[in-house]
Amino acid sequence: MSGRPTVSARFFSKIESIGNKLPEPIVLFFILAIVVIVASVIAAGQGLTVIHPATGKELPIRSLMSSEGIVFIFTHMLSNFTGFAPLGLVLSMLIGVGLAERVGLLESVVKRTILNAPKPLITTAVVFAGIMMNIASDASMVVLPPLAALVFMSVGRNPIAGLMAGFASAGAGFTANLVIAGTDALLSGISTEAAKAVSTNMQVTPVDNWYFNIVSVFVLTIVGVLITEKVVEPRLGKYEGKTKTMTHREPVLETRALRNAGITALVYLVAIVTIVVWPDSPLRNAEGGIIPSPFLKGIIPIILFFFVAVGMAYGITLGLIKNSKDLTKYMSEAISDMSGYIVLIFFCSQFIAYFNWSHLGTWIAVNGADFLKDIHFDGLAVILGYCVFTALLNFLIPSGSAKWALEAPVFVPMFMQLGYHPAFIQLAYRVADSSTNIVTPLSPYFVVILSMMKEYDQKAGMGTMIALLLPYTLAFLGSWLILLFIFFTLGLPIGPGIYPMM
Repeated sequence: MSGRPTVSARFFSKIESIGNKLPEPIVLFFILAIVVIVASVIAAGQGLTVIHPATGKELPIRSLMSSEGIVFIFTHMLSNFTGFAPLGLVLSMLIGVGLAERVGLLESVVKRTILNAPKPLITTAVVFAGIMMNIASDASMVVLPPLAALVFMSVGRNPIAGLMAGFASAGAGFTANLVIAGTDALLSGISTEAAKAVSTNMQVTPVDNWYFNIVSVFVLTIVGVLITEKVVEPRLGKYEGKTKTMTHREPVLETRALRNAGITALVYLVAIVTIVVWPDSPLRNAEGGIIPSPFLKGIIPIILFFFVAVGMAYGITLGLIKNSKDLTKYMSEAISDMSGYIVLIFFCSQFIAYFNWSHLGTWIAVNGADFLKDIHFDGLAVILGYCVFTALLNFLIPSGSAKWALEAPVFVPMFMQLGYHPAFIQLAYRVADSSTNIVTPLSPYFVVILSMMKEYDQKAGMGTMIALLLPYTLAFLGSWLILLFIFFTLGLPIGPGIYPMM
């Protein structure tokens, strides 16, 4: 873009400048751990105490620099890390989903879904596929947008509109899905850890936001289509740049691989359903129900083996998996991509453990909740205010898991004191965080999509991209806040047996 930058471009450039001054998440958690240590020393020196909301027992703030605290730091460092709930859940999910992504199954499904759609429904197919593809985690924000751009171009539409629709649906719609995804496992683990500050028996499972997520898929698909066709495409106008062609694998072989993967998926699902409905099934509870049940508690291994099975069927048919070494290679590559996350969790787990052991988390939660009650700022208003806060914070800390690890130890116990279920608090966080994923310049995928857009329009810049994506952010966030209001007001379940209030 030439001439003086627009107001929006200058604004977001300032945010990027401020955000770049923040340390890396690993360093940030290290600093926060030091802050907690110092705060615990000061609070303990002041003799602060708190009444535990569940037990009624008076708890003193414990200094991490006392003899007891130093022993805790050194003797629990490894258990804090290995026992951190999200670690095993996420890595387990990634073994299966990563295999399916590495052999190309997820990409192939997306291409077939979009290309087989009637022309009037192409936008719907792109947006729906983008939302659903978050099961592949961040890979969806890199794989889908360029494919969507090529599909739009192939039918004579502006490829930048396809690029934006693909990125917006995969990024801003990141938390919605019809199935349980890795994000559900990751965030529920952090929520469970945070909820222990109030109730040691409270557990947030990966299915606790499922019903809300299912409704969100259809609502966001409609909203995404309207924004694309009524706002973004008219602004872009007719595309007159250079064209590209979409490359394909051998059609017959790919079709056979997809067929085998589909058959495997069907057989697997029939087997699971049969086991669950079988009389006296060990996967049901003592009363014969499934809420709660071993089936729901074991949903992660069930999903893991599902993706391993369909990924193997697809890879074997294409000749990508010839033996156990190939299978191990693809799984290992998927886990190796998580090395940074594993290091991050080491420091994150220490921070949360220090926060809980010192009782600072309980103290802040109880006093914060009392303050909100004293000023009569409760009900849904406090949740909506929290959503706005999280949406803005995303401009400085784009990592969803890192940000929730920061917020959960404070807000989950605090809002639990107001009667909210931790799964509903987690849900409020997810919708706010997802909505602004696509417009924060600090996101590594923002830069990737910007470079893709420049392939179609060399003059396009950051302001152009933000101006095209901002309508998606505002529309998705607004739609989600309305859904939150509806579920809260009507008392609808947000997951199996889970309601907004405890």
